[in-house]
Amino acid sequence: MEKCRARIALEDGTVFTGTAFAGQGEVEGELVFNTSMTGYQEILTDPSYKGQIVTLCYPLIGNYGVNEEDIESYRPHASALVVGECSRIPSNFRSTKSLPEYLNENGILGVDGIDTRAVTRHIRSKGAMKCILSTSEDSDDALVERAKNSQGLVGRDLASEVSIDAPMIWQPEHQKKTLRRVATIDCGTKYNQLRILQDLGCEVHVFPNNSTAADILAVKPDGLFLSNGPGDPEGVKHTVENIRELIFGGIPTFGICFGHQLTALALGAKTFKLKFGHRGGNQPVQNLATGAVEITSQNHGFCVDKDSLDPALAETSHINLNDGTSEGLRHKSLPLFTVQYHPEAAPGPHDSMYLFHDFMKSMGV
Repeated sequence: MEKCRARIALEDGTVFTGTAFAGQGEVEGELVFNTSMTGYQEILTDPSYKGQIVTLCYPLIGNYGVNEEDIESYRPHASALVVGECSRIPSNFRSTKSLPEYLNENGILGVDGIDTRAVTRHIRSKGAMKCILSTSEDSDDALVERAKNSQGLVGRDLASEVSIDAPMIWQPEHQKKTLRRVATIDCGTKYNQLRILQDLGCEVHVFPNNSTAADILAVKPDGLFLSNGPGDPEGVKHTVENIRELIFGGIPTFGICFGHQLTALALGAKTFKLKFGHRGGNQPVQNLATGAVEITSQNHGFCVDKDSLDPALAETSHINLNDGTSEGLRHKSLPLFTVQYHPEAAPGPHDSMYLFHDFMKSMGV
């Protein structure tokens, strides 16, 4: 495919230009950055990136290609990918296709020739913002105006757009042992969360995020798992209400990322939008109970206001050492705990696996 010019127009009037190495057309989304050196395939297929145009800070992306084993959901969810340089020659024994081929197959725009350092510095200074990425519009002014008028993330229910349509059991053909039955509310679940639960002996029942508490309780689960997901947690009030009913019924509960935020809302706390979010594989988090520091993988643009937690109900269990924001909570009387980061991504690589074992213990294993 012959390269064509691509423009990234932000709502504040800033325009970056590069070339499209995959796809053509025009998309909108919130422009964000991720600091990870590797993992572009996992990032693209993470449903939490729905509605976002992802800029990767590492200068060369695509050098190890794409394979069928490292996907984290049924398709890429990022609106587009922005990199400094895309490698045209993948070199890895596991690779089955190149990154441009993968993006083209899935209709995802890929742009390189961008100074990603400048993009990242701009977002860090001004904050993540709405943008339009286009290969078809030559007018910067027109693109900026469209960016200003685009939908953005605040208040949107993106989780319902990536959730499954009907209940399912996660890969029963791979079940080797069954110690406990876990119900998962899918707001954008990453496959590795389900793999780990299954490997630990859980029969995992996955439910759409609009399932009622009665639907979930009908399978008689031993525990409840709340997944990650995209967008504003306050946009899925129906899910919050069902979570509230379930957790106050006493079912052992473990939530990750979006699940952490939804749990906080169910407990009466508040959430807010971060200036530019936490996205990368190198975020330091301190466990307040032990003092240990975990190197964590993160992807979120919204956060729990830890000062809004009712101290009679729950306490902050983990904090981000970069900015002091909430990274976890634990209920004081119920078998309930959550974290904001992604223990299943394991950049430590094993720093955070204890959380899954703690969940098993809360179910009596």
